[in-house]
Amino acid sequence: MDEKALPGRLPERDRPWVMRTYAGHSSAAATNALFRRNLAKGQTGLSVAFDLPTQTGYDPDHELASGEVGRVGVPVAHLGDMRALFDGIPLAEMNTSMTINAPAMWLLGLYGTVAAEQGAELSRCAGTTQNDIIKEYLSRGTYIFPPAASLRLTADVIAYTLGEMPKWNPVNICSYHLQEAGATPVQEVGFALATAVAVLDAVRDSGQVPAERMGDVVARISFFVNAGVRFVEEIAKMRAFGALWDEITRERYGVENPKQRRFRYGVQVNSLGLTEAQPENNIQRIVLEMLGVTFSRDARARAVQLPAWNEALGLPRPWDQQWSLRMQQVLAYESDLLEYPDLFEGSKVMTTLVDGIVTGARIELEKVLEMGGVVAAVETGYLKSALVASLADRRRRIEAGTDVVVGVNRFTETEPSPLTAAGAEAVEQVDPAVEAAATASVREWRAGRDAAAVDAALARLRADAATTTNLMPATLECVRAGVTTGEWAGALRQVFGEYRAPTGLAGAAGVGGDATLGAVRERVAATARELGSGRLRLLVGKPGLDGHSNGAEQIAVRARDAGFEVVYQGIRLTAGQIVAAAVEEDVDLVGLSVLSGSHLAAVPAVLDGLRAAGRGDLPVVVGGIIPAGDADALRAAGVARVFTPKDFALTGIIDELVTVIREANGLAG
Repeated sequence: MDEKALPGRLPERDRPWVMRTYAGHSSAAATNALFRRNLAKGQTGLSVAFDLPTQTGYDPDHELASGEVGRVGVPVAHLGDMRALFDGIPLAEMNTSMTINAPAMWLLGLYGTVAAEQGAELSRCAGTTQNDIIKEYLSRGTYIFPPAASLRLTADVIAYTLGEMPKWNPVNICSYHLQEAGATPVQEVGFALATAVAVLDAVRDSGQVPAERMGDVVARISFFVNAGVRFVEEIAKMRAFGALWDEITRERYGVENPKQRRFRYGVQVNSLGLTEAQPENNIQRIVLEMLGVTFSRDARARAVQLPAWNEALGLPRPWDQQWSLRMQQVLAYESDLLEYPDLFEGSKVMTTLVDGIVTGARIELEKVLEMGGVVAAVETGYLKSALVASLADRRRRIEAGTDVVVGVNRFTETEPSPLTAAGAEAVEQVDPAVEAAATASVREWRAGRDAAAVDAALARLRADAATTTNLMPATLECVRAGVTTGEWAGALRQVFGEYRAPTGLAGAAGVGGDATLGAVRERVAATARELGSGRLRLLVGKPGLDGHSNGAEQIAVRARDAGFEVVYQGIRLTAGQIVAAAVEEDVDLVGLSVLSGSHLAAVPAVLDGLRAAGRGDLPVVVGGIIPAGDADALRAAGVARVFTPKDFALTGIIDELVTVIREANGLAG
């Protein structure tokens, strides 16, 4: 009997999803070489990771860029960098995803210009600009402008691509970071769809797109989601996403064509769910998380990128990324998954799960819309507070052992791992010379331009920004004139202003029944009495451009619950600002959080600043993804304690902070 003719099989295998690895570091040339190697290994699309200065609209020689250049992605400061990034890669034949948000218009302008220089027809170019700014205010922190101005940029990009780049996905509504910031499946679906509604309303209300073409806009809206290890629930979440998207686009925007209403999404599975302890367990986590977005044919991802097993340790090496690519290839080409129709059709269990998420997400969506939409929900702090509280609850369950994390809070006995025996060599190392080279390069680029053309292009950009004119034409003029990333963003900062999002701490709930917190609270109060102060004061600082603030916020919440007075000014601070706050607020301890890998530059800058301000006695602790060798270097520089992801018990960390204060002040115990 022909095996392909077995009952229930599809007449033809389903087409595999686009397979990507999220890649970029050091320089455009180094990243180009990495792209070429990955494509040769069978990768079928590109996913570009940009460094933090590029994501936040700064050039490599800006003060805030110090220590961050080329570290978590590739620096792209001007057209020359974009040319080098895609040198020898035919963009007309490549599906390219760019994880870029606040300056998405700028990077799309650079990309389109390079594609045209290659001879590509823009109408043939396929890919995605993430271009979802809302989640940046809530979780990742790479926003620049206020929400309303940012949505205007998003709408302008959508209107431009509708006419010039019809195969391009101009926005990728991103629930990925919402989950990492604490969102439950219900919150993830509800909040992401609230963002999608805001984007579509902005396009509709801009007057740039005729009503009859809203279906074409909806057809190019894609989503980028997270998949956690509870993969059955994740399957239900994706089916719920599709059902609600179909409902919203049909009823709110009158889209009749079911193909245009289809929920189109790509996925990166949960990086923050990976553990530093027993990191070999991350392999099975990644595989299970991939199943959540591939098992259900009717809700299968269009594109998948998987993290590497060692992302909780540092920057993955090419071999680590290759391993994650091979996981996808084994599932797609060795297994029989793609040979069958939807495996959950008619499942009572799945239907019940989906209905529960749909009902809860609809309530969340309606709540946000009643507030006036997602912008109002961001500005009032409602969304951020909800995520901080939800993540605090999740952390409490892990600490209590209710939620098991293998190797972290259960089954912690382990043999030495051969995967990490190489120490620092187990992760990619970024050469410190990269930043100096990028700084020299951008200055050389500026020196070689037509200054008058640059000034004219920036003047046009500022003038157009003060009106309702679509900003894409002015941006393209800036690209061709040789304007830099920092100059483009700086011009718009002058018009739109710069924004600082709510921290979400005010509305975050405490831990309630944590039995150990009472003893720590007493130590805090006793230490304050011994020092003759009303309360111990903790400054939580986020130096540099690292916007991943989840850990810092959870420390702040738990410290406040333990009786500390917490000073937290949010993300993206210079060393000078942190030092000034520490001195002015007369704090007892400075806690720095750095997850971008820039700790060896950012932390010494704060230590030096405190010494210069006459407060070299003030103890400093650091938390982040910090290799053991770097932790030794930080301690040698004067850091009192170094905490990494393996230190998951927050109350224990707060207790240790009290010990640090007592040691610094010569108090016993």
